Amino acid sequence: MTQIHGVMLDIDGTLVDSNDAHALAWVQSMSEQGYDVPFEKVRPLIGMGGDKVLPEMLGIAKDSDEGKRISQRRKEIFMKSYLPHLKAFPQARELLQRMHDQGLKLVVATSAEPDELNELLNVIGPHVAGLFAQEETSKDVKQSKPDPDVVQKSLKRMSYTPGEVLMIGDTVYDIEAAGRTNVKTIAFRCGGWSDRDLTGAIAIYDGPADLLAHYEQSSLTRGI
Repeated sequence: MTQIHGVMLDIDGTLVDSNDAHALAWVQSMSEQGYDVPFEKVRPLIGMGGDKVLPEMLGIAKDSDEGKRISQRRKEIFMKSYLPHLKAFPQARELLQRMHDQGLKLVVATSAEPDELNELLNVIGPHVAGLFAQEETSKDVKQSKPDPDVVQKSLKRMSYTPGEVLMIGDTVYDIEAAGRTNVKTIAFRCGGWSDRDLTGAIAIYDGPADLLAHYEQSSLTRGI
């Protein structure tokens, strides 16, 4: 068994109940540009970055003029209409504190943009950002999840081997991105994905509270 020294964490859908809000913001922003895309088609893509969502949905590059308009409007809608009402999943703050107290190096590995991330961390609780050793966002990498860029960069900056680190996420994109860097994943159901979708994870929990309740029996303390 190899002892775990670091943990990479997704935020949306993992620590904060925000996946539906992101999907709704995409739907509204695309609708304003004349694209009628149903929520049910967008929702499964949440967890990817905008560089993946727009080509998948509309065949539009994020850095095109139209892509920039849609992406910027999505961000405005999310920040103004949805973010103020978001809640952290139960015991998300306590789970972070437990890992930090254990001496684990915590790193944010997300497809969110930096200003969105700051607000999402505030949703979890005051001073939560101070529990993380570093943050890797969509601005720090060329390709978002499921490409492994954010995991690779996090791993390099943590100075650990893949076997000494775990990813905690809620989507198949987290599992794929981590797996392509030989990092194993603990998955949460709270993001809306089924156990069948999350089969690549080494363990699946309902959410932060469930993992915290079984913390001593988990790979975070027992190793992998």
